[in-house]
Amino acid sequence: MEQKREHWGSRWGFILATMGSAVGLGNIWRFSYAMGSNGGSAFLIIYLLSVILIGFPVMLIEFSIGRRGQDDAVQSFKKIAPNTYWYVAGGLGVLAAFLILSFYGIIGGWSLRYTFEYLAGGIAGDSQAFFLDFIAQPVAPIFWSLMFMGLTVVIVLLGVQKGIEKSSKWMMPILSLLVIGLAVYSLTLGGTAEAFAFMFQPEWSAFTDPDVYIAALGQAFFTLSLGMGIMLTYGSYLKPEERLTSSAAVIILLDTGFALVSGLMIFPALFAFGLDPTEGAGLVFIVLPVIFEALGGIGVFVGLLFFVLLSIAALSSSISLLEVSVAFLMDRVNMTRKGITLLLGTVIFLLGIPSSLSQGAMEITVLGSSFLDFMDLLTANVLLPSSALLSVLFVAWTWSKEDVFTHTDLDKSSMRNSFYGLSRFFAPVAITLVLGFGVFNWLFV
Repeated sequence: MEQKREHWGSRWGFILATMGSAVGLGNIWRFSYAMGSNGGSAFLIIYLLSVILIGFPVMLIEFSIGRRGQDDAVQSFKKIAPNTYWYVAGGLGVLAAFLILSFYGIIGGWSLRYTFEYLAGGIAGDSQAFFLDFIAQPVAPIFWSLMFMGLTVVIVLLGVQKGIEKSSKWMMPILSLLVIGLAVYSLTLGGTAEAFAFMFQPEWSAFTDPDVYIAALGQAFFTLSLGMGIMLTYGSYLKPEERLTSSAAVIILLDTGFALVSGLMIFPALFAFGLDPTEGAGLVFIVLPVIFEALGGIGVFVGLLFFVLLSIAALSSSISLLEVSVAFLMDRVNMTRKGITLLLGTVIFLLGIPSSLSQGAMEITVLGSSFLDFMDLLTANVLLPSSALLSVLFVAWTWSKEDVFTHTDLDKSSMRNSFYGLSRFFAPVAITLVLGFGVFNWLFV
């Protein structure tokens, strides 16, 4: 059933919605523990270079494919290059978004659970025991994941303008105020000097570790929502006359700033209380509650604000992940947006159940990793870089130079030749190396 293509109501609506996709758990939960576990400032420097030299070209390329194709992440390739197999790039992105949301919804459910815990008075005692007991339960984490996915489905079924764009216009300002306010408060706790040294004074030996490069580029892809079909899909909701370059630059700048402020929100507090910044994935759910409890009466309020922030950030990303699959099915099945969204939301929720159970309730492993970790590694190490690599090769090596400049809105820009060189040579080589190292480390190390 052919359905009318939706469009964004305004340029800032598009920017805020895309920012909502980028600013999620990747900036708060994933960025902090990835930086803490991978050399601190060395990771940050490589991450920033990855965002500028690879993230920006890939984002602009994905936007240009979507806007030119005016269709979903797969069909856009078919329209631009019929009778070829380049649409596989879009298919990998759709698959990645689908799989990521299945375990992303589990972590989003954890955030909701902690939000309600702090509404009830916070976590007293051993926060590690509380967290491990919670995720090991067979029912409770699945229930909270259902609540989180329900919120995601409601927003997406309302459509592009009334659902995604409208919700982003209130979620993003709230997110910004919360993260800035909490960062300012964290800087008053006494660990500022150590945090600044950790974040901004490089430990040069870390630059010789390939894992730091893999982690930093992987974080850049994850936080910018690259290789997930999101930028392709959101770009397709732009009218053909809308400009891309300045929008991509604003999104990159704001997302990177959000990640840095998130670090300033978390690391000063960690050092102030003598806690370990290399804690890993448990940083947010195990270590931070220790700080909130140590703050006394105000700690419950600060903890509540933080987990409200985390839940909204997760929700702003989950709606974009679900929209990729919804857009893919819109012209392929004889169902309304509402029906497609409900169907996909249900299937993704059910797929997330093994990820939840694998955290302690049941032993569900694949290739030696828990089911949740396997899904994370599969998407981060294989699907995201593969989709992005094919998209870059498609534009940089099959479009004419004039088409590249025209469809990326760089035809009159002084940076057009630099962009062309980055997208044609540097980005493909860098992504290929990271893809190879990532797969090798995952399977053999």
